[in-house]
Amino acid sequence: MSKVYSDAKDALDGILFDNMTIMAGGFGLCGIPENLIIALRDSGVSGISAISNNAGVDDFGLGLLLQTRQIKKMVSSYVGENKEFERQYLAEELELEFNPQGTLAERIRAGGAGIPGFYTKTGVGTLVAEGKEHKDFDGETYIMETGLTADVSIVKAWKGDKEGNLIFRKTARNFNPMMATAGKVTVAEVEELVETGELDPDQIHTPGIFVQRIIISKGLEKRIEQLTTRQREGA
Repeated sequence: MSKVYSDAKDALDGILFDNMTIMAGGFGLCGIPENLIIALRDSGVSGISAISNNAGVDDFGLGLLLQTRQIKKMVSSYVGENKEFERQYLAEELELEFNPQGTLAERIRAGGAGIPGFYTKTGVGTLVAEGKEHKDFDGETYIMETGLTADVSIVKAWKGDKEGNLIFRKTARNFNPMMATAGKVTVAEVEELVETGELDPDQIHTPGIFVQRIIISKGLEKRIEQLTTRQREGA
């Protein structure tokens, strides 16, 4: 059975339901699955618990799902670029589970590896540690964090083949590979789709066994979250 689907709507058909948990790859606006997020919005699925490093911006990325009130909870490490997120959170309309960024990455990696929990020093003595198990190792205190999984993971890769093997580029190789392993169903969008066997096996970041559905990205905007420029020397 082919893993290749015609578009994002088709790729999400039959796997979405209300009150589901979704992982969405990306770092800031880099490496986000733009097509799949728009298809999620258009699907009308509600009550989503979204696991993502950040929440997009007001009119792009996961910010689109916040606008339509489809997200009920965010599990994130950074949400500072989204005014609608801020408004909903302060109005107690949106649940938030904050994580140190490295802890969030490891929780996702652990979930994908079948590890239910692990100990870390990060967050000890802060609000992050409240209500969590504490344990001492070699005279140092650690807190236990649980692994994370999702009903569906949506990820964005640079290149893939028809078996779902994926290659990521630069900053986009952040949360995407680990999220691909932690979803019960993983849907990938890629900029370039090649025939199976064309990718160098040594360059593959995510093996196709973790990917159930794949589409070719269309009309990517690739926005810059914070555009910073400087004058060229001699200009």
